[in-house]
Amino acid sequence: MASIQKTAFRRGGFTFKQFFVGHDKCAMKVGTDGVLLGAWAPVYNRKRCLDIGCGSGLIALMIAQRTKANTLIDAVELDVLAAMQAVDNVQQSPWPSRITVYQQDIYDFVQQNEQQNKLQRISAQYDLIVSNPPYFEPAIACRNEARNQARYTASLTHQGLLACVQKLMAPTGLFCLVLPYGIGEQFEKMASDLGWFTHFRVNVRDRPDKPLHRLLLGLSLQEQDIQVSELTLRSSDGTYSKQFRQLVTDFYLYY
Repeated sequence: MASIQKTAFRRGGFTFKQFFVGHDKCAMKVGTDGVLLGAWAPVYNRKRCLDIGCGSGLIALMIAQRTKANTLIDAVELDVLAAMQAVDNVQQSPWPSRITVYQQDIYDFVQQNEQQNKLQRISAQYDLIVSNPPYFEPAIACRNEARNQARYTASLTHQGLLACVQKLMAPTGLFCLVLPYGIGEQFEKMASDLGWFTHFRVNVRDRPDKPLHRLLLGLSLQEQDIQVSELTLRSSDGTYSKQFRQLVTDFYLYY
């Protein structure tokens, strides 16, 4: 991983094969969690997508690269500076006409979306929603408020996130997210208690001899067969695994 980082990182951001992501104004930088979600989320035949808490716009950009020209993507970000940087990244990408960034609280976005659909007498909803959400319970404050919002669930609880997604997602839609493994298991249980069904579950570990540390989930409001798989990011010698290379080959330089 170190050699890839040395080549792909440049001042203030990260260079992918088809786009550059500036992240110097964002509390949370480009990282493996976002890359995993953006590369993995099932996008086949998805026409309208939403990224909740888009940060730099990384995941929205990855989904744009993976989808057809008629797929539209909305991205919502609460932090002003991060939203501005996401707009810049989108404008400099190959897909500026397909991605719209909203600097907004997701609760306000839900309300406005409902009002707009009612006025237009439509039920247009998203068939794919993705999120790399805050996951720590409020604790010791970070060095700035933006990082607090990105890391802790005070401004967006997991139950609140699910409620927002349920209002925004089409009945046949899919909600995909990435979480630390233990927290992801708790989230999956809570979602099940609230009437959600797990459609995809990817258990992620860093190396073959390490415990599971991340969980990719694809949740649906309709009962479906569960597809469970496992992803190991690195081989025992520390190099990227064949699995991970295949997943990110369209994004990482020199793969």
